[in-house]
Amino acid sequence: IFEYDLKKIIALSTLSQLGMMMFSISLGLYELAFFHLLTHALFKALLFLCAGILIHGAGNTQDIRSFGGLSLNFPLVTVCMNLANLSLCGVPFLAGFYSKDLIVELACQYSWGIFVLLMMFICLSLTVLYSVRLTYLSFVGRYGGGTSISVCESDYSLVGPVVILSFTSLVSGPILSWLNFPTPVLIFLPVFLKWGALFF
Repeated sequence: IFEYDLKKIIALSTLSQLGMMMFSISLGLYELAFFHLLTHALFKALLFLCAGILIHGAGNTQDIRSFGGLSLNFPLVTVCMNLANLSLCGVPFLAGFYSKDLIVELACQYSWGIFVLLMMFICLSLTVLYSVRLTYLSFVGRYGGGTSISVCESDYSLVGPVVILSFTSLVSGPILSWLNFPTPVLIFLPVFLKWGALFF
């Protein structure tokens, strides 16, 4: 939450997702942990590629305080990186939603007690917090004074893999869900728990 190095933020966010996978394994949901590992690999690879383009275009600096307003110089990378960030947060109908929301709902269906559920929801809200902070400081916030060049977006060897991974971040969730779970999962939850993940 308090880190300013772009690569460290993305790398440390992997730890929270690994925590989600370990939480899933602790519930006995091994297939679901593997499913989250697969979807997470796709949008995390997209995040790292977008970060590399931003670092290269911003004069080889990794400090997000010197970014600010990069959406004007890197519109395509901005869209792709925000897509990956939203998938990391578990926004509905992106890749991360299909695995993360299933873990949350199945954890809510089991009676593990209010403390475990509260810790899980706090973990979800912290993921959203550092993702929104990264987006704001990099793309929306005030320009930090670093040099930025938009020529990176005209290099197809840089942007091509980003566009392909963006497409996989959109469609890999339902496709992998259909491949991993041939029978649908039926979950019964009260309304406040069903909306809990989206609320947090």
